This record gives sequence, structure tokens and C-alpha cells, in this order.
Amino acid sequence: MDREHSGRHFTVAVFVVREGKVLLHLHRKLGMWLPPGGHIEKDELPDEAAVREVLEETGLRVELAGEKREDVEDPMQLMRPAGVQLENIGPGHQHIDLIYFARPAGPTEIHQSFSEDRVGWYGPEDWDDMRVNAEVRGWCERALSTLNGA
Repeated sequence: MDREHSGRHFTVAVFVVREGKVLLHLHRKLGMWLPPGGHIEKDELPDEAAVREVLEETGLRVELAGEKREDVEDPMQLMRPAGVQLENIGPGHQHIDLIYFARPAGPTEIHQSFSEDRVGWYGPEDWDDMRVNAEVRGWCERALSTLNGA
């Protein structure tokens, strides 16, 4: 088993909310609807990875939402993830997944050229037909509830 597919890796998943919908893509390899996300690179902060992954996968710039102490400069304060979970990816392979919520920080038009996967804004009325799994649906609902009420 190669290093990329074994051990534990830190990853990010970003649920971007706009007008009652969540940004999701149909992951071509996994065949399932997911938020933008991926591995945190060497020497990269989780906040940076979250913003980078959304930009790379959709072409959208985002602003992370949530709790971050602004009254302290040293040590540097990072955005507190909405959740942290351990996912079993395969035998001997796990992801420590930091879940973030975000809003667009500019234009919201998705450029399909940024991803080989289908990408779009989808609301609760779409998820049954898309067969969004229970885990992703739960995070979508929580992101919508958190950011639509803010």
C-alpha cells in the first residue's frame, strides 16, 4: 500500500452556503456528492487549505465562517472548524476531516473548467434526487441553519 493511501491524513471539507443552497460536486472517482475539500498540504494551515480547495475545485473565493478570536495576535488564532471527524477511507487509511462552513467572497458563478466533476448550488429540495448521503446531508443542513440564521 503506498503512503498516499495508508495512515492518517488531515483533510478539510468546506460547506459553502449561498441563498439557501450549498455548493456540492459529484466526485467522479467516488461517485458521490461532496463539498469541496481535500488534503492539507505540508506546512499549510487548515484555514488556508480550506480556502485553497474551494478555489481549486470551483473557481470561487470564499470567506470561512465561524468562531475565531480577534482579540489575540500572538499566538495566531485559526478559525475553529464546525466539526472534526475521523473517516475510515479504506484498510489502514483514515482522514482526520476538519469541517468548515463558508460564504462566497465574490462572484458566485461556477466555472466548470475548474473541475472535471459536476459542480453546483443545491438546496434541500434537490438532495433526494441527487442521492446525497446522510452524512453530507446532515452537514449541509447544519451549514444552512448556521449561516442562514447569521
